Formats: sequence, structure tokens, C-alpha cells
Amino acid sequence: MLSAAAIKGAVTLAATEAGFDLVGVAPVDDAPELEYFPRWIIEGHAGEMKYMAARDEQGRLKRASLAHAAPWARSVVVCALNYNTAQPYSTHARDRARGWISRYAWSRHDYHDAVMLRLRQVEAAARRACGSDDLITRCYVDTGPIVERVVAKYAGIGWIGKNTCILNQKLGSWLFLGVILTSLDLAPDLPAPDRCGTCTRCIEACPTDAFIAPYQLDSNKCISYLTIEKRGAIPEELRSGMGRHVFGCDICQDVCPWNRKAAVKNAAEFQPREELVNPALEWLAEMSAEEFRETFRGSPVRRAKRAGLRRNAVIAMGNSGDQRFVPLLEKLAGDEDEVVAESAAWAVRKLT
Repeated sequence: MLSAAAIKGAVTLAATEAGFDLVGVAPVDDAPELEYFPRWIIEGHAGEMKYMAARDEQGRLKRASLAHAAPWARSVVVCALNYNTAQPYSTHARDRARGWISRYAWSRHDYHDAVMLRLRQVEAAARRACGSDDLITRCYVDTGPIVERVVAKYAGIGWIGKNTCILNQKLGSWLFLGVILTSLDLAPDLPAPDRCGTCTRCIEACPTDAFIAPYQLDSNKCISYLTIEKRGAIPEELRSGMGRHVFGCDICQDVCPWNRKAAVKNAAEFQPREELVNPALEWLAEMSAEEFRETFRGSPVRRAKRAGLRRNAVIAMGNSGDQRFVPLLEKLAGDEDEVVAESAAWAVRKLT
């Protein structure tokens, strides 16, 4: 078996060879940032995302402590993959007939799969370097009982910005995170210093006032949550703030100064499909079940479901200010989906 330092070196090399842009190691100690998590759950800021409140057999919140979720873990390998592309930001989108799908969901591939494939290569390298059958590892891409951005900070990947995203000084915030919990006791990297300074552009730019305070987000008001996780009708008081967003939101990242010179990724699986960059709202609103399945097979957009995507599209029409949408919206006000119908009726009222 190699030394801990040699194993870490092998892991770092494997991450680079797998295509990750950043890699670091975090300790499993409970971070100060997690002290706020139980209160965040109790106050209902997770919205309908019940998985965030998952508890262990003792009734303890799993995401509040790695010691609870994985008592065998001794260190966390954190890998980051840049997914930025050369297309304009949402803040530059001007065509009222088109909506906005978040940058991470433009390709044909679900980032969970793309990151996990690379993460498995790093895990395999760790096992080879360790040379022991006793090694325990668990790989996660947004699916584990762990707050990824917190361990990413303590692995030196970046700091947690006031918009709650991980920010890297060179790559900005367009980063997918993958983590490997391991029973190996690897030397941790230094935490990344906070470089947000006095800037509050992300907070000021949020059209639904989703930030409770710097570094604190109320999911119930977040456009990403509303367009992806929220089922049923969206509260009327939040609809106007959604603008023309139909899946996710990039505003708090688009206005961030650290993203002005963010590097562009050329990986084939992250190249955007033209029809998903500013997609036509009429197309989305009238999309059949079969077309939804075909268009978004393997895509993160599936999570919103067809009903949610159509709901979001008609709300976006209402926010567009474009009178040409009225005849279609009047038709959709009689849709068999009650939520789509109600949202369309609201959109008609707003346009007329």
C-alpha cells in the first residue's frame, strides 16, 4: 500500500486525466456553515424538497453532519467540472418570444451521468493506489447526504458566494461538483478564502428576492426551485418575477463579476443544443408527451416534468408583454391540465 501522500497524488492525477478541472480533499469535520442547516430546514426554506430533511435512525438530519451520515468516512475527495459555454448570458436575452433554460441543461446529457462517469475513474484509481479490500468509498453527484458546496470550500475548490454557489477565482461558478467519501485518511487542502468582498450584485439582481441574507437562500422564492422542483400552481405573487425562465435560473451567476472571464469548456457532452438556448415559448407550451420524451431524453429538464415545463412556458408568455401570445393562451386556458389552464388564464389577464 502506498503512503497517504502518494495515494492523494494518484487521486489528483486520476481526476485530471478524467477531465476534471479542479480536485481537492476536505476533512469530515463538521463545518461552521452546517450549523445553520437545521434552522434552515425547520423554517421551511427547503420548500417541497423533502429529501433535504432526510434523517437517520436516531432522527438526526443526515446533511447536518457527515459524522451522522457516514461515520466511517475519514476524508472527502471533491472534484469540479467546468460546464460554461460561449453562449450569451440570460441577462442578455431580449427576444420576448423565447424563454430561458439554465445553462447546465442545454446539452443532450444529464450532468449527473457525465460527472459520475469521471468520478468512478477517480474512485478506481484510489482503490488501486490503496491496494486494500478494506477501503470504503461512496460516490455522489447531487444525490448523497452531503452539502457539496461546503466540502468543496474546505477542499479548496472555491469559496461559497453570497448567492450560495461555489466560486473559483479562475473558473467562476459554472461548476459541477462530484464527491467521493472515503475511509482513507488523506491530508486536507486549505479552504478557499472568501473573495466576494462588499459586492452584493447577485442579491440585488434576484427578481423574486430569494436571498434572506448574504449566503442564505429561501428556496420557496428561488426561480430554479419554482421552475424545477415546485409541483402544482406557482404562487401568483412570484410569477411576474420569474420573467421568461422556463427551467432553472442563472441570473445570480450571470451578474457575478467572477464570471466575466469564466473559461469555456469544450467537452463534447456539454455542448449546447441550439433549440434549447432561448427556446421558443409556443413550442414548449404546446409540446406533446411524445415530443417531451424525445426532446429531453437523458436531459435534466425531465425533472420539471412536461406539466411543469408547460406551466412555466405559459407564465413566461404572460411575462413577455407580447400580445401575439393571447390567442394561444386563451386556447390553453381550456387545457386538460388544470395548472396549465389556470396559469394560462392568469397570463391572458396580464397581457390584456
